[in-house]
Amino acid sequence: MTGALDWTALTVFALLFGLVTILGFVAARWRQGDLSDLHEWGLGGRRFGTIVTWFLLGGDLYTAYTFVAVPALMFGAGAIGFFAVPYTILVYPVLFAVFPRLWSVSHRHGYVTSADFVRGRFGNHALALAVAVTGIVATMPYIALQLVGIEVVIAGLGIHGELPLIIAFVILAAYTYTSGLRAPAMIAVVKDLLIYITIITAVIYIPLQLGGFAKIFAAVPAAKLTIAAGNATNWGGQSAYVTLALGSALALFLYPHAVTGVLSSSSRHVIRRNAVVLPAYSLALGLIALLGYMALAAGVKDMPAYADGFKEFGANYAVPALFLAMFPNWFVGLAFAAIAIGALVPAAIMSIACANLFTRNIWKEYINPKVSGAGESQIAKIASLVVKVGALFFIIFMPQQYAINLQLLGGIWIIQTLPAVLIGLYTRWLNPWALLIGWAAGIGTGTAMAYAVGFKAIYALHLFGITIPCYAALATLIFNIAVSVILSAVFNLAGRGADATQAADYL
Repeated sequence: MTGALDWTALTVFALLFGLVTILGFVAARWRQGDLSDLHEWGLGGRRFGTIVTWFLLGGDLYTAYTFVAVPALMFGAGAIGFFAVPYTILVYPVLFAVFPRLWSVSHRHGYVTSADFVRGRFGNHALALAVAVTGIVATMPYIALQLVGIEVVIAGLGIHGELPLIIAFVILAAYTYTSGLRAPAMIAVVKDLLIYITIITAVIYIPLQLGGFAKIFAAVPAAKLTIAAGNATNWGGQSAYVTLALGSALALFLYPHAVTGVLSSSSRHVIRRNAVVLPAYSLALGLIALLGYMALAAGVKDMPAYADGFKEFGANYAVPALFLAMFPNWFVGLAFAAIAIGALVPAAIMSIACANLFTRNIWKEYINPKVSGAGESQIAKIASLVVKVGALFFIIFMPQQYAINLQLLGGIWIIQTLPAVLIGLYTRWLNPWALLIGWAAGIGTGTAMAYAVGFKAIYALHLFGITIPCYAALATLIFNIAVSVILSAVFNLAGRGADATQAADYL
């Protein structure tokens, strides 16, 4: 943060940002459909093929989390931040094997959300409501992370105060309200082009300036190059790393925006094709993570020009400071636009997905069961605005030393829907009331764990004299499943709700 406006960078940034804003409004006429229908507004008419879905899911899953939060964790905490790479590799076999089943049953019954599926599968209003509310609440800190990414790069251009949040809110609100899911789907193409240009340039140019990767790694403190080894009584950073990767992989496609991306596909085969080609993004993520080490090697935190930026944003300012220090002004504008657009695309999808949940599983289920199709769409548009306001809460009131904690906090909550959604795709032996109690147990213990450590993700479990640092999401999921299984064995004696689906619906 230099304290003065960088007019060259700002001009390039503004032009590219303006381009995607225009695309967001033009998207309303792309693959034109009746946007007064929730299927059209919230799922793009379920017509996206392999290529569009690839860009949409890539834009959906690789976000400001990727470009700001992961390098920030590498910069501040070290190698533990690299957990994001194996987790994005682990998630694609799950996508390939499991989610075509969700697409098929949703396509057959017209389900728009995962809560729709749970309602049909288990015949239980309360469980479906729990899944819907969890999806909305868990996504808000994820949207907040995107807004943090926008705020950080705009501050790097010399614009201070609350203006970045206002700009982000207005742009998101305008084109998601007008164009629905078509807007982020179209913008995702531009977003990916800019991001790959930025990544390829950065991983070639910056190491050349710093003397090569050998010198970069040599400049990183030894403690940040490895994960603390464990022992018989304290499993240390290794258990934290493994549980972060596994828990994040299990949680990722439970998020409403991921489900929305899957259900917008034109067929189950599109989903499987994308499970094969999406790991290309994991390669990019690995390279992006190394930007945190490059920022350490460049010594950006000790440069007086960026002291205010680190004071305001902490480690989240590492990548902007690195780009400001290493690149000419015009490329800084392009790179910052890539980051900001990379935050806008998922934020738009997230707000649409939350709006779908509210409309289908709260408004229509409990407030106005006779709402028309056009009424559903209108409520969803309004709800998408309200969700963004909720996301601001997490920016204002939650600590932001590492923005990645916003996403990991959401993961603790959303993973509690796994028994009802993922396991429910294969069996309905689990009793809906047992699932609801298990969900409550997981949510309660997960929130308590996060609160006890200052809303961070890693909680040290003490079991049988052994200290096990682990991602609270995975620990509470195990507790959730155990409660659900034990109580199901008892509750099933009294019967279960009706199942609206049949075995053939999943094929």
